[in-house]
Amino acid sequence: MSLYEQWNNYGEDAKERSVEEYKKVVENYLARERDVYDYLLSHLEEVVEGSISELGERFNMNDVEFLGFVDGINSSLKNGEYNLEELDGSSIVKLEFDLEKLYWNMLDAKAEWLYNLPQWEELLPAEQRMNIKKEYNKTKTVVKDKKVGRNDACPCGSGKKYKQCCMK
Repeated sequence: MSLYEQWNNYGEDAKERSVEEYKKVVENYLARERDVYDYLLSHLEEVVEGSISELGERFNMNDVEFLGFVDGINSSLKNGEYNLEELDGSSIVKLEFDLEKLYWNMLDAKAEWLYNLPQWEELLPAEQRMNIKKEYNKTKTVVKDKKVGRNDACPCGSGKKYKQCCMK
């Protein structure tokens, strides 16, 4: 089973035992994830690079957990995303990320414990964070199209008038 498959099944054995055990496993992972982000945001001048196993050991995670971390930061990386299904413990990863994209992705993941880290106050000014949040919120707002009139072309694309098609 690949690391990525193991990551997708992470904590399932604890879930089968009890909800409390599953919560402990998840909370433990999230605390270590927060610690890695804490380090990365505090040391922007350092581009963290190494194998999944080396970096996992460095940040007190096993290979599966560190691959899970890479999964979380993957879409924020400057050099493009890794194909997670191909990564194993010896795979080299470079964690060079775009700050604005990372902040956006933390909002998207609803990871309040990450986008409220104190380092953000120094890295992105409050106004910039607010603008990113506004842009993010716009993508989550449903905008209704103008009302379709009875004699307008049907929006389904049939070519018929709305009253002769979907209005019925």
